[in-house]
Amino acid sequence: MFFISDIYSIAPRKCFTSLQQSTYLALQQLNIPFQRVDTDEAITMDDCMLINKKLNMKMVKTLFLCNRQKSSFYLFITKGDKPFCSKDFSSALNIARVSFAPEELMEEMLGTKIGAATVFSALLDKNNDVQIVFDKDVTSEEWYGCSDGTTTGYMKVQTEQIINDFLPYTNHEVSIIEV
Repeated sequence: MFFISDIYSIAPRKCFTSLQQSTYLALQQLNIPFQRVDTDEAITMDDCMLINKKLNMKMVKTLFLCNRQKSSFYLFITKGDKPFCSKDFSSALNIARVSFAPEELMEEMLGTKIGAATVFSALLDKNNDVQIVFDKDVTSEEWYGCSDGTTTGYMKVQTEQIINDFLPYTNHEVSIIEV
């Protein structure tokens, strides 16, 4: 497992985005260990297959969603191999149908580009404009595999530490749904 000091020895600070810096600082402050791997750019879940092997776990799929008016936003975390159905998601939360949020809002609100959506973006969401929603299936997994906010850095963290330690640190409540 790595801690922040180990990461800085792997890659110089100047290579880190502000989201990555915030992520690793939060993990250090919370004393949350993690494993990390650098890769070629990975955008699709198919690209993540090799990462899964390297970290010996299964990557989650993180989707940035919004309502038609672009006034309600959701970061939905589900299993990587599970198909997404907007109708099922909306029904489980008892909300109007959602769709994928525009790329420019993803960059503005989450600090990431397409393929790099991550729960760690909650660090940037100081006003809680984005509701964090977990698929119940993810919560039963021991390991949580996700992007560090880039399409080339991926991490493995204990799922319970993301839900019980990290998200409360960001002042986000988690909704857990079955889809």
